[in-house]
Amino acid sequence: MELLAVSFSSSLAGNALFLARQHLCKWKNHSRFDLEAKFVRNRILDKSLRRGRRCLSEKTEASISCSTGTGEDPLIPVEKLSDARIIYAVAPAMGHNQESHPESHFRVPAIVNALEKWELSPKFRGLEVVELENFNAASSNDIASVHTRAYVSGLEKAMDQASKQGIILIEGSGPTYATVDTFQESLVAAGAGIALIDAVVAESKISKSPPVGFALIRPPGHHAIPKGPMGFCVFGNVAVAARYAQRSHGLKRVFIIDFDVHHGNGTNDAFYDDPDIFFLSTHQVGSYPGTGKFEEVGHGDGEGTTLNLPLPGGSGDTAMRTVFDEIIVPCAQRFKPDIILVSAGYDAHVLDPLASLQFTTGTYYMLASYIQQLANDLCGGRCVFFLEGGYNLKSLSYSVADSFRAFLGEPSLASEFDNPAILHEEPSTRVRQAIERVKHIHSL
Repeated sequence: MELLAVSFSSSLAGNALFLARQHLCKWKNHSRFDLEAKFVRNRILDKSLRRGRRCLSEKTEASISCSTGTGEDPLIPVEKLSDARIIYAVAPAMGHNQESHPESHFRVPAIVNALEKWELSPKFRGLEVVELENFNAASSNDIASVHTRAYVSGLEKAMDQASKQGIILIEGSGPTYATVDTFQESLVAAGAGIALIDAVVAESKISKSPPVGFALIRPPGHHAIPKGPMGFCVFGNVAVAARYAQRSHGLKRVFIIDFDVHHGNGTNDAFYDDPDIFFLSTHQVGSYPGTGKFEEVGHGDGEGTTLNLPLPGGSGDTAMRTVFDEIIVPCAQRFKPDIILVSAGYDAHVLDPLASLQFTTGTYYMLASYIQQLANDLCGGRCVFFLEGGYNLKSLSYSVADSFRAFLGEPSLASEFDNPAILHEEPSTRVRQAIERVKHIHSL
């Protein structure tokens, strides 16, 4: 039996310090819309994170109904949701926080504030941008589709210790912490992803161009292994969503793209022998956790459905455009997915403190636009993004906002944030060598 290793600490060293924001928001009384019932009317965020749409995805013939959030809650006819280009959910895990830790509770509010600043929220966009609210937390059974029950129950029991000690370390001596709220808020994060799967699949049944889903959630998930937490991650949000898509919607073939600067070892391990889930990761060579080698291609029936591309430090926009054209597109075309899920880590940005790639806000705009088009071409537009890393609040929030612009088909505003003068020449020769090696291994 796997045991949850818990150690205690009054403080946890972090590599990045963050300025205090004006308001701290607190999740309260979190219950997702009932998929087979009426609206649940309790609000889940205080006013500083409330947004103008309340949505409901019903398990009928894939319908979604929404209210305007004006206080009167008049229902919007389902057919009008054909205008929606983005459906997103917010789960900031305000109670899951350790002072000075890079994976802080300021991350999601920074993104929400950027969406407001750049007028990309439902308040400004009407039915083009819809926020799902009042969604259920994931169940223990949902989580156990990826993680061992011993880990899930062990973490839940550890909350008693966290209530007494404050901050506990749940990864032995590693960097993953927990507070008394961590278990529930991690279920909420995974639940947001599940709700978006429901919503996007529902819309895909009535529209040829369904909206892109985006889970603005934390704690992140792609490092969490089946037996436990790892690398700031508690539950594998994208992995849980992949299993849910298969089990609940019959979407057998799931294509997962992970462009976080760190290798998504947890997702990699969860599906290493599964031929129906293709996991493709681009990450910085030699970065945490040291996994994701070229030769890691899957095992048994899953051999060939794991692709790892470690990029040399300094790789940037040019490298990623080439990778998309020469690696991601042909892999996805050959795999023929039913849905595309994305572990969207924004820590490959040149300004991020935890790595040394040279992605820019414009790189993330490109990735969002290209992946959306790939989903339209291959799987009826079914695509959901999941927030992973990103620890510079400005580059994180601007890059997510520009991803929203890409989904809306609007021009990038990256030039207002990116500074080309800080970029160095990319290591084009080593990038080409890495790409050719992967193409050889995977017969691309």
